[in-house]
Amino acid sequence: MTTGNDAAPRVGIAPDSWGVWNPVDAAQPAPEQYLREVREAGYRWTELGPYGYLGTDAGALREQFSRYELQLTAGTVFTGLHRGPDALEEAWASVREVAELVRALGAEHVIVIPELWERGEDGAVAGERAFAPDEWAAFLAGHDELGRRLEEELGMHQQFHSHAESPIGSYREVVRLLEGTDERYVNLCLDTGHLAYYFGDNERVIREFPSRIGYLHLKQVEPDLLADVLKNDIPFAEAVKRGVMIEPPLGVPEYGAILREAAAANPGIFAVVEQDMYPLADFSQPLEIARRTREYIETCGAPVRLR
Repeated sequence: MTTGNDAAPRVGIAPDSWGVWNPVDAAQPAPEQYLREVREAGYRWTELGPYGYLGTDAGALREQFSRYELQLTAGTVFTGLHRGPDALEEAWASVREVAELVRALGAEHVIVIPELWERGEDGAVAGERAFAPDEWAAFLAGHDELGRRLEEELGMHQQFHSHAESPIGSYREVVRLLEGTDERYVNLCLDTGHLAYYFGDNERVIREFPSRIGYLHLKQVEPDLLADVLKNDIPFAEAVKRGVMIEPPLGVPEYGAILREAAAANPGIFAVVEQDMYPLADFSQPLEIARRTREYIETCGAPVRLR
């Protein structure tokens, strides 16, 4: 149900829902199509997507957003802070670049995603799937410092995004992250699909750590396909290609209870639709899926704001 209640989650959408994974890629719709169709689908909030996809000039982006009556919610960066202090300094340059653009466009969130597992040409995972103790220590300290710099130097908020095929994917790994970091500097972009990818209970995370839920990504997984993916160690990119991230309400988790719990934990939280769809078979697909997803969210029993 749509409401004017300021405490209701603010529902937006991200370029991921148009199959956008890269700054420049012929397999993706053009930025102009994305922005136009976000507006046509009934959304008013968007993320930047991969840095550079929508452009990096704040003035030009401001003009584009104004043309389509859109507002920005966040930007995204991948980091590898488990590698230690040098990795932090390397990451800070990229994070600051994104954060300064996001701030110039009136938003205050930077979504930080850990480096994913590496896979060889044969598809097998190369290296470790989990952090060693010293990597955990560097990772936790690094994110505290990254968040401190964002808050104190730029007035921005770090929202950590757990991810499939990364060392932070399961419920227990997310809990270890939260318990090992300072909530002044590190909170969650709770991605409902990525947590469900490893059977994590999204409502449980919100109930147990209400003060740490800073942002939402709304996403569903198709459970029968997911079972095959995990059983056969199918790479995440291939799983997405096969449709493991699916249009609601065809997958799990259901959004209604999550939106209600999130609204109680963080009134006015951004809840951004992000259905992985790379690569697209048909560039006309995303608009109708985005429109149906909005309609589903409006009828799933939780108050939401769409503008």
